[in-house]
Amino acid sequence: MTIEVKNIFRVLPELSKPEEVSILLETPTTKIERIVSQAYSSPPGFWYDQDDDEWVMVLRGEATLEFEGGERVRMVESDHVTIPRHVKHRVEETDAKTIWLAVHVRGEK
Repeated sequence: MTIEVKNIFRVLPELSKPEEVSILLETPTTKIERIVSQAYSSPPGFWYDQDDDEWVMVLRGEATLEFEGGERVRMVESDHVTIPRHVKHRVEETDAKTIWLAVHVRGEK
């Protein structure tokens, strides 16, 4: 077996769209993603309503999340939040090149 070392900041995509998601690891219970956002905002009226708990961290850049009900959370580098399943949220805005780490923990359906 060969263990391959990778770097989350190397080989960043040249973004042809506002957001690029790369799955770093996926198991039956967990999914870990790197998300690269380029001045991204969720479409008007769109809300994430996920079946999984999500832990998300801003590795580079800044972003604002909006939650149903109007609460806004501004995140800067190294900030992280846990979003429980079925808590509706959206990305209000990100900086020009924001890099996130997202961990989805699957619950019972």
